[in-house]
Amino acid sequence: MRERLSLTLPSDLLVRLNDLADRRRLSRSAVAEAAIASFLSPDAQDMREAAFTRRLDRLSRQTARLERDMRLTADTLALFIRHWLTVTPQLPPEENAAAHTRGLKRFDGFVQTLGTRLQQGSSFLSEIPDDIPEHKDDADV
Repeated sequence: MRERLSLTLPSDLLVRLNDLADRRRLSRSAVAEAAIASFLSPDAQDMREAAFTRRLDRLSRQTARLERDMRLTADTLALFIRHWLTVTPQLPPEENAAAHTRGLKRFDGFVQTLGTRLQQGSSFLSEIPDDIPEHKDDADV
């Protein structure tokens, strides 16, 4: 059984209703009925909530991955700096110019290698397993 409903709509909403009905080749009543049914459907709210939940879960996983990568990068840099400072003797002042020149050449090689890896899409972080166990640093023990 169908009942008649009379309502008034703002003119801009009525224009949009007419446009949609014309594009879909439906009556205005059919479009309004589908919109009202969708609005009143409890499933529609559940579907929106599920979509938001999936999106938030994906964002949480991405954030956790970024945090892991940042920790790994910072720890790697700290270990490298500690090692470099430990094993690299200080140069006498007369050798600084030659060491600077060698350093520039080595840095250029590093930049070229980094550029090649980036162009190939390879990343050091992708070589590290996701499930690295947490270890305490020697200084923390």
